[in-house]
Amino acid sequence: MSIINIKIDKTMSNSTIQITLTLLIQLVQTVDSVISQGKAKNRNDFIVRAIHNELAAIKRAEIDAEFAEMGNDTEYQAEVKIINREFAHADWEAFRLGESQS
Repeated sequence: MSIINIKIDKTMSNSTIQITLTLLIQLVQTVDSVISQGKAKNRNDFIVRAIHNELAAIKRAEIDAEFAEMGNDTEYQAEVKIINREFAHADWEAFRLGESQS
């Protein structure tokens, strides 16, 4: 069971929340090893970066899922085909221009 104690510190310019985490001893020892190698300033720094990284990964996964849905969206695919046809000549001209400059 994880225990999280929350204390809001309103005295700082960026409000922070102090929490207490219950972690496995081996996990803390591994984090401490990373800190001793100079790869993080302290436990707080490591945990904050880990949370930021995890949130970024979740956001990327959400965006990837949206792109994947676009591949199955027949209305979107029809629109893409129309756009591709409309720009085909311009694309070819840009390609030819690029080739002639090489």
